[in-house]
Amino acid sequence: MINKRKIVLFIATSLDGYIATEDDSLEWLFKVEGEGDNGYSEFYDTVDTVIMGRRTYDWLLEQESESFPYEGKECYVFSRTVSKDNENVKFFSENVVDFTNQLKNKEGKNIWVMGGGDLIHSFINDKLVDEMIITVSPVLIGKGIPLFKEVDFETELTLKSINRFNQFAELHYEVKR
Repeated sequence: MINKRKIVLFIATSLDGYIATEDDSLEWLFKVEGEGDNGYSEFYDTVDTVIMGRRTYDWLLEQESESFPYEGKECYVFSRTVSKDNENVKFFSENVVDFTNQLKNKEGKNIWVMGGGDLIHSFINDKLVDEMIITVSPVLIGKGIPLFKEVDFETELTLKSINRFNQFAELHYEVKR
């Protein structure tokens, strides 16, 4: 029997609930004093697949000019526009639920949904997320791209753990089914 993989949202947010400023800046995040890599390596070892939205992918290419940061992982980019796959990522524009369920049923480690806001909303709206690891930064940025958009239902969570990385608080939740 295949062990079903989990879809995990691993992301940082400002205390007031934003994942980036309106102009996609994360400068507010890098001003906070963390500890080591704030739990990133430990989490990164638990996944072998990364899913991101097109804007996140484009932002990543701008920021990481040296090399693609997720080499060795299976990477998928959800995009409304057709794009050609490359050595690092496969583009996908079909039904998110069907595609994600196919991924979950394949053998492997967990699957990381890394952003952005629209993709996260669609995964939550379609009840695809199994766990959320949210690192809260002690910064209020006032406005920007919200971590969570409005939905027409409640999602109950169970707190699995809390970790502190200097000024960051990491909250690990499991979605109740």
